Amino acid sequence: MTPYPVNLELSGQPVLVVGGGPVAARKAAGLRSADARVTVVSPTAVREISADPDVVWLARPYQRGEVSAYRLAVTATDDPEVNAAVRADGDRANVFVNSADDPANCSFTLPAVARRGDLQITVSTGGRSPGLARWLRRRLEGQLDEGYEGLLALLSEARAEARARFGTSEIPGWDAALDDGLLELVQQNRTTEARERLRDHLGLTPQGART
Repeated sequence: MTPYPVNLELSGQPVLVVGGGPVAARKAAGLRSADARVTVVSPTAVREISADPDVVWLARPYQRGEVSAYRLAVTATDDPEVNAAVRADGDRANVFVNSADDPANCSFTLPAVARRGDLQITVSTGGRSPGLARWLRRRLEGQLDEGYEGLLALLSEARAEARARFGTSEIPGWDAALDDGLLELVQQNRTTEARERLRDHLGLTPQGART
């Protein structure tokens, strides 16, 4: 099976984490960074969970069927029966479930993510080797210098201008512009030159005007 990659908008959405150990704490922190409303269900919890004012901790075992009250669920327990119960409940309630290190009880997998500001590059192995995904993420992170963040800002600015000018940003020129040394110009702090080169490729300057 080939997974379908997506980026979920979880701001303000209720998300359940089942488990209270270090792995559950990392999952909860990642979900909180996406502004999700996180509830953790576990009889015990590490301090990263119990002392976090932005996480609701229910100090009890998982109760069958409760996953239906959430948009998404993550299990991080060492009990396959609990993982399987959450997955089964999720399937019945149409709630996607990820189970840490238990691919048989996942209806979605979590990629490794390399970040630079708003730029995110994800690496997935379809759940076959999280270690390889993490290794590739570290390699990619080493290449994402500040120039990429500046390039993203430049492209976002040009996209807004193209939409205002042409009614859409789905126009020719993006690939040619990126292949024309924009990143290198930004890395050299030659942002004005990069901007004009980009605008020319997109037909936003008089000499590059679209017909």
